[in-house]
Amino acid sequence: MHSTHLLLEEPIRMVSILEPSKPSFFPAMTKIVGTLGPKSRSVEVISACLKAGMSVARFDFSWGDVDYHQETLENLKTAIKSTQKLCAIMLDTVGPELQVVNKSEKAISLEADAYVILTPDQEQEASSQLLPINFSGLSKAVKQGDTIFIGQYLFTGSETTSVWLEVSEVKGADVVCIIKNTATLAGSLFTLHVSQIHIDLPTLTEADKNAISTWGVRNKIDFLSLSYTRHAEDVRQAREFLSKLGDLYQTQIFAKIESVEGLTHFDEILQEADGIILSRGNLGIDLPPEKVFLFQKAAVYKCNMAGKPAVITRVVDSMTDNLRPTRAEATDVANAILDGSDAILLGAETLRGLYPVETISTVGRICYEAEKVFNQDLYFKKTVKYVGEPMTHLESIASSAVRAAIKVRASVIVCFTSSGRAARLIAKYRPTMPVLSVVIPRLKTNQLRWSFSGAFEARQSLVVRGLFPMLADPRHPAESTSSSNESVLKVALDHGKASGLIKPHDRVVVCQKVGDASVVKIIELED
Repeated sequence: MHSTHLLLEEPIRMVSILEPSKPSFFPAMTKIVGTLGPKSRSVEVISACLKAGMSVARFDFSWGDVDYHQETLENLKTAIKSTQKLCAIMLDTVGPELQVVNKSEKAISLEADAYVILTPDQEQEASSQLLPINFSGLSKAVKQGDTIFIGQYLFTGSETTSVWLEVSEVKGADVVCIIKNTATLAGSLFTLHVSQIHIDLPTLTEADKNAISTWGVRNKIDFLSLSYTRHAEDVRQAREFLSKLGDLYQTQIFAKIESVEGLTHFDEILQEADGIILSRGNLGIDLPPEKVFLFQKAAVYKCNMAGKPAVITRVVDSMTDNLRPTRAEATDVANAILDGSDAILLGAETLRGLYPVETISTVGRICYEAEKVFNQDLYFKKTVKYVGEPMTHLESIASSAVRAAIKVRASVIVCFTSSGRAARLIAKYRPTMPVLSVVIPRLKTNQLRWSFSGAFEARQSLVVRGLFPMLADPRHPAESTSSSNESVLKVALDHGKASGLIKPHDRVVVCQKVGDASVVKIIELED
């Protein structure tokens, strides 16, 4: 099955490029995060998104209230039941986001070379000469010559609704700007971005804390996407806040890097966070365009070596209004996969785009093709070299399982885990075959009641490249004293067979604990 893997470094027969892609139960190893919104919140559309390959649903609290998102989530639960597809929940915070306050929601025309005043007085009416904003400290943060960008929320860059301003002078709390291009601001939510300026606002705002402690707690969110993460301390504070909210101590924090400030402190942030989201929309404004690819490659490499998921945003913006991506976008998605990204995050494309299902399907197909030419051998050697010697016990087992699976051309790796850590370490080495992570629930107590853990761990692997979770029967412990995991293994293999992943006479690599020992074994299936 995997002997046909080509490498881009090797000669490829041009005719082989024209061979149709094979349909598969696992459309791609790379995961897809879809933002649910006006165009993607019905049970019907969400079901189609799940079938197309979405494994994480993102709820963006920059717009829409708690009730609106709850209604969408109830539809998601219905869709999960009907499709039998697992899906994780991600809450995306607003953070210190600067916004234009346009209460009337009337269109505002701005002419090039004219002047416009940005004022913190939110009671004023927005007009072509005056734009109220939600931040009183802008006049202290900017200086003459600074660049300010205003765009429709989740702007794709192709709209005529984006405007560049240059700071002309500061008058008290107001900032006078020269308009650099003609544009019309139409719509309710416009965000404002000042290049390379520190905004003195908390990363986790009171509105964010309220959303997390109500909606987040009620729905046991799997991931918190921490917008505008600028320092490692931002992640530590968010984790401390979550630790006091019942089950949310298990919620993983993904730091969203969207400014030069976050880039500067990237290494410390990566150490604290559970994963990284590279928010290329805002990064593309903060960084010179020619530097964006460089940061992407460096950041993804660091995430890969740390074994933490790297998520890339803003890949197929044009599909917000079109059925096909541009050639540059299709290539961009493939390059993100070849760089080593774990997941692709779709924003405007699924939130307000006309073709949410087709977008997920198209991105999945591009990922699938890119994975076929991913140089796993080179990646494996780089990772082993980076980890160095002596390896930890678990790291050694994980890398050995992947090496064995590739050598015997196994069709799948089955990993028994209770915390999910062993399965994530296997995925870190990017095997060319899927990893079935069999999560064995553990019994725990808070002195008041008993409960099983495992659901969080299973869903949280839905953002890791190549990892496909299964929640096992809690009566089978992950750390068995004998080979009593055979019945659980049979369930996992049956799942693989039903999905067309495992065929008769295929080899399967199994990673499990027996007593105090970690065991990697190779089994060959009979008819």
